[in-house]
Formats: sequence, structure tokens, C-alpha cells
Amino acid sequence: MVGDDDHLRSEPLSPDLLERVSRAFYLSIRVLPSGVRQPVSLAYLLARAADTIADTSALPPDMRLDRLVAFRRIVSHGCEPSALGDLARSLADAQPADAERELLISAGSVAAALKSLDVADRERVSAVVSTLCEGMEFDLTRFPPEEERGLCWLDSGEELDRYAYLVAGCVGEFWTDMSMAHTPALRHWDRDAQAELGVAFGKALQMTNILRDVPSDLRSGRCYIPAAWLSEIGLHPLDLTDPTNSMAARPALARGVRMALGHFEAAEEYLLSIPRRCLRLRLAAAWPLLMGLATLDVLMRNPKWLEPSSRSKVSRRWVYRTVAASVPLARSNTALSAWVQRLRERVEAARRRV
Repeated sequence: MVGDDDHLRSEPLSPDLLERVSRAFYLSIRVLPSGVRQPVSLAYLLARAADTIADTSALPPDMRLDRLVAFRRIVSHGCEPSALGDLARSLADAQPADAERELLISAGSVAAALKSLDVADRERVSAVVSTLCEGMEFDLTRFPPEEERGLCWLDSGEELDRYAYLVAGCVGEFWTDMSMAHTPALRHWDRDAQAELGVAFGKALQMTNILRDVPSDLRSGRCYIPAAWLSEIGLHPLDLTDPTNSMAARPALARGVRMALGHFEAAEEYLLSIPRRCLRLRLAAAWPLLMGLATLDVLMRNPKWLEPSSRSKVSRRWVYRTVAASVPLARSNTALSAWVQRLRERVEAARRRV
């Protein structure tokens, strides 16, 4: 029988845990300057732990929501390691994936590491994780449980924009504050203006994810394409569940891409405002920007974008080539701008053909 002390004890953080749970975003976190990397890494691990709780299909949605709200309260009220560790570990056995199970077992250690940061950094991490949890709570309350096999949807573009802020835009604001706090070269930044660009950057990436993941989200009972957009072209959210409607629904896809491209313009401004000598910060911003635009390009050229087996994504080889090519170009505003412009023009050309 496991004693109480053993149950509360968290595992030490594995050095490769972040890589195993963060997928592509790991590249940007890894390249950050050390002062920014640690708090961003801890924020990401806490957010992924919360997301794992929200996705624990072994529990009914009301219990997941209850645990997620408890998680958010602990994080927003000091992130006590024992309390967070106890809550997360209680759900670890319900995780089918080893990485997610280890993440929950290590949650107390993540909270303990957070305690080692200065007060301002701790408050920033707690604030952004709390906001991200609000977005997850919205998902759990708005959309049906998987087992009900129903479909719910967002009503308007305004609702979609608010959701994009909760689950991604707030990260751009957090990223800006953390970068400014630890990078003397950014002291000239207008914090509010730069944070606004950061919010748009986060929304650009989230819109890309939403548009790319429409088929898988539909299978989970979630439609993030606003019903108002579909109504304007004579469709209903349920029509998207039929892949043969891929062409008929392309105007809604193009509208989402247009929204994303507007945010990507702000993302480019954000990238180019980072001083050229801050190479690590530039690369951390350049990679998701380039990959996001390339993903939109693939998506707009996919005639079966509603087909679950025809997922739109860039290849791993493309990612590695982009990372390698970006290093010698990252200090040049001209080169970066030209690269971004080429990708954006390809996406815009495909969008205009709809």
C-alpha cells in the first residue's frame, strides 16, 4: 500500500520532458535566452498539465471541469507544490500516454521550480496559465462530451476571436513581458504596443491550428468555424462533417485564412522589432511565424481539407530545412521580410482564387 507521503511526492523533472510534450513549440523554447527560457518552459509545462486534465477522457466532463477549475485556483493562488502535485498525481493513472502521465506526476516539481523564480516572473507565469485554463474551461462547457457524438459550434467571428485570445493570444502578451523583463536591449519597446502585436501573433498561430484541425475537431464534436460565416454561404456547421463539402465550404476557410493573415502581418512587425543582436529571440519568433504561414499555404492548396485522412501540415524535412536556413538570415530584416512576404503572397494568391 502506498503511503500518503509517497502519494504526494512528485518525481524530479526529466530533462527531456519538455521536448516530449511540447512537439514543434519545443524548438522555440529551446532557443530562447536562458533568463526567458526557464519561466516560459515552466509556464508551458503547467499549461500542458492543465490541458492533459481537460482531455482526460476516462473522467466525465463535469469531473474534468471540476479538476481543471481546482488546478487554476491553485496556480492563481501561489501554486503550492504539494497541492498541485496531489491534484495532478491523482489523475496520472488515467493517462494512456507515458509522457502525459509523467507530466502529471512531475507537476509538483514544476510548481516547486516556479517557486525559485523571482516574484514578478512567478506572477506572470501564474497569470498566463490561469488565462489558458479559462480557455480550456470554455471548451469543456461549450462542447459536448466525446461519447455523446453531438456537434456544437461557435456562433460568430467575435466569439472565435475571444477564444483565440484565451488559448493563444495571451501567450503573446506573456512572451512580450517576459522578454522585456530579461532583455536589456528591449527597454526601448513600448510595452502596450508590443504586447498588442504579441497578442495578434498568438492569435495568428491559433487560427492556423484551428483551420488545420477542422476535421479532427469535428470528430470530437467541436466546430470552431463560426456558424455565421457558414450561414452566409448557405451551409450549416453539420455540413462540414461531410468531406464532400470541402469545395462548397472553401469560402469559410478563405475567410479564416484572411483573418489569420491579418494577424500574421502583426507577427511580422513583432519579429522585425526585435533588435538584430537578439538572435535567440528572433529565431524563437521566426520559426513559428514561418511554419504557420507555410501551413496555411498547404491548407489552401488542399482540395480535401475536410477529409480526416488529408491533414494539411508541413513535413518534418521542411521544418529542419527552415530552421537551418533561418540561422544565417535571422539578423537581416530584409531577408526575413522577403521570406515572410513570399509565403504570405502564396497564401493570399490561393485565397483569392476561392
